[in-house]
Amino acid sequence: MKNFFAKQVLTTLFYPLLFLLSIWIIFFIEHYNDLNFANYGILPRTAEGLKGIITSVFIHGDVEHIASNSIPLLVLGMMLFYFYKKIAKATFVWIWVVSGIWLWLGGRNTIDHPTYHIGASTLIYGLATFLFFSGVFRRHLRLMVVSAMVVFLYGSIMWGIFPLKTEISWEGHLFGSLAGVLVAFNYRKEGPQRRVYHWEDEDDDDDSYLTEQAQILEKLKENQESKPPDDIIINFIYKEKDKDDKV
Repeated sequence: MKNFFAKQVLTTLFYPLLFLLSIWIIFFIEHYNDLNFANYGILPRTAEGLKGIITSVFIHGDVEHIASNSIPLLVLGMMLFYFYKKIAKATFVWIWVVSGIWLWLGGRNTIDHPTYHIGASTLIYGLATFLFFSGVFRRHLRLMVVSAMVVFLYGSIMWGIFPLKTEISWEGHLFGSLAGVLVAFNYRKEGPQRRVYHWEDEDDDDDSYLTEQAQILEKLKENQESKPPDDIIINFIYKEKDKDDKV
C-alpha cells in the first residue's frame, strides 16, 4: 500500500516538478551571467520568432514573473497528472504547441515596437481551462468537482485574457485558454470516463425491445400469408318448414 501511494505521488509530481525546475535553472543561468534570453520568446509573424513556440515558456522577465507562475504551474500540473494520467503528457504538449502557434500568428508585434512574448502563463491558462472544461464535457462527477476546484483556486485569472494591462501578454493568456478548451474537447472520449448505470440505458433497452417485438410480429404475419389456404367448409343451416306456412 505504501509503495503504491509513493508511486502515485512520484508520478503526479515528477513531470510538473521537472518542468518547474528547468524554468528556474534557465532563469538563474540568465540572470547570474547577466544575459538576456528575451529573443527566445515568440516574436509574432517572423521567422526569428518561430523558435519561441517551444522556448518562450522557459523565459521570464524577473523574479516576480517566474514566482507568480511557479505555484499555479505546479498545482495545475499535478492535478493534470493525477486525474488524467493516460493523456496528461499529450495534453501538456498539445496545449504548449497549439497556444504557441496561435500566439505566433495573432500576438501583438509591429515594426516600430517588436514585442517578444515570454513566460509559462500560456500553459497555466491552458491547463486551467482544460481541467475545467474536461470535467464538463465528460459529465464526470469527480472531474466536475475538479472543475469547481479550478474555478475556486484560479477563476480570477480569467481576467487576464482581456487587454487590461498592455505590459502583459493577454494574447498569450487568451490563446492558452482557447488551446485548453480545444484539447479538452478533443480528448473528451479518452482518459477517465463516467460510469453509465443501468437506468440510464432503460430508454434504449425499451426501444430495442419494441423493435424486436415488431420484427417477431412481422415474421409471424409473413408466415401466415405464405401458408396455403385450408379446405373451405361451407355449413348450411336450415329448418323444417311448418305445415301451416304458406308456400
